[in-house]
Amino acid sequence: MTDTTITKANNDEFFGHPAGLSTLFFTEMWERMSYYGMRALLVLFMTLSIQEGGLGITVASATAIYGLYTGAVYFMGLPGGWIADRLLGGQQAVWYGGIVIMCGHILLAIPSDSTFFIGLIFVVTGTGLLKPNIGALVGQLYAPEDQRRDAGYTLYYMGINLGSFIGYIVCGWLQVNVGYHWAFGAAALGMGAGLIQFRLNLYKLQGEGAAPTQPLSPAGRRNSQLAIVAFAAIMGLLTLLMLSGTLTIDPVTLAQYVALTITAVFLAYYAGVYTFADLTADEKRSLGALFLVCVASTFFWAGFEQAGSSLNLFGRDYTDRIIGSFEIPPAWFQSANSVFIVILSPFFAALWINLAKRMINPSYGIKCAVGLVIMASGFIVMFFAAQVAASGLAAAPYWLIATYFLHTVGELCLSPVALSAVSKLSPRRFAGQMMGVFTLTYSIGNVVAGLVAGNFDPENIQQMPNLYLQISLFTIAIGIVIALIAMKTRNWESLIRQDTPAATAAA
Repeated sequence: MTDTTITKANNDEFFGHPAGLSTLFFTEMWERMSYYGMRALLVLFMTLSIQEGGLGITVASATAIYGLYTGAVYFMGLPGGWIADRLLGGQQAVWYGGIVIMCGHILLAIPSDSTFFIGLIFVVTGTGLLKPNIGALVGQLYAPEDQRRDAGYTLYYMGINLGSFIGYIVCGWLQVNVGYHWAFGAAALGMGAGLIQFRLNLYKLQGEGAAPTQPLSPAGRRNSQLAIVAFAAIMGLLTLLMLSGTLTIDPVTLAQYVALTITAVFLAYYAGVYTFADLTADEKRSLGALFLVCVASTFFWAGFEQAGSSLNLFGRDYTDRIIGSFEIPPAWFQSANSVFIVILSPFFAALWINLAKRMINPSYGIKCAVGLVIMASGFIVMFFAAQVAASGLAAAPYWLIATYFLHTVGELCLSPVALSAVSKLSPRRFAGQMMGVFTLTYSIGNVVAGLVAGNFDPENIQQMPNLYLQISLFTIAIGIVIALIAMKTRNWESLIRQDTPAATAAA
């Protein structure tokens, strides 16, 4: 066993996990507080009439913009992972990404249409730096053969959802009682708290991610920096043209092209790593198994991310939100997911460990397929809720709560497991980049989710039940296909162990 493996195995200071997990746990918790607290309000703010202080955008356009925004957040994870691997290292990428995110939320807090959209661009850019690299840092805390990896990612995921719960409650209350821009300001404070915590506890990472894994030559660094500056200038020019009205873009059409483009980028980048990165045969098989996880993740998020769009609007417009004299803020319904995550995460963390002890270890593909099917069953619940709404009655809150419960169980089966799969099955020298490639599945899913949500016409509620039923049946079919393929490829996931230093030393 190598010295590095010994150090990682003995550094147990956070619920039996490496001490550095606490640093990443709380940093991500505050970052997710800022992100989800703000995200829960976007569609509501954009569809609110101008007279009431909103933007007065149609549902189809607002959900398309929402999909483009959330999709772009994850798309930027690809260059963010590359920048960490080649220029900054994971630690610096997380630090600077958090600063840019905080600046974006400050801009959102300013009551101006112009600063609103500029703020969204800042949040997109900063999250692209922070999100893939903080996830990759979690994996780097564990030796390749460490059985605690899945449990560690599940605990890390609990931190994400603690943050999102805080965001939903705080920003949702401020939106109703003070105003949208005060809620956006609270998101900025949350990100600021995360930055302070990260800097104070950075030493616990013990140098993991302190330097780029594949640093560029001096000439390469200069060229890369020039390219980044040029990209920022082009984005600034396009933003200026759109805000001035010189350039007009239909959000729905743009979202359709973006979904196709990101899919093409994902396939091209994945194929490029597979074909031209001088991988061993075992590494290629592991990437093949990881590809199946990526497919499951894409379809999962296309359904799951209805939470911020069609389900959010259903909660506002078609759900009975009155309890006595108190009116439930629409954003609070989304916090049900976070509550269920916090409650159920320890059980799922223990589940994977206990199954492994009994030599029962379903493949990553099987776990993800099960999560996908369970999530899809939540839309069967919404089929019945939408029938109530179509009859002219306000649906009871428990319909949404039941849907979020099923979505949460599916999420716990798929999302932390998928992150662990990327960390374990990716070649180590491409860890940051492959995490960035994987986040493209979030990106594709989010853009598609926005397009799907645009089909829920508030003027034609009668079609809503069938739309939810179609989403459910299609996604269940995809999950079954993935499970069948995973049964044939499960052995590919174990082959990567043969190339690890620990496995070589043990042999």
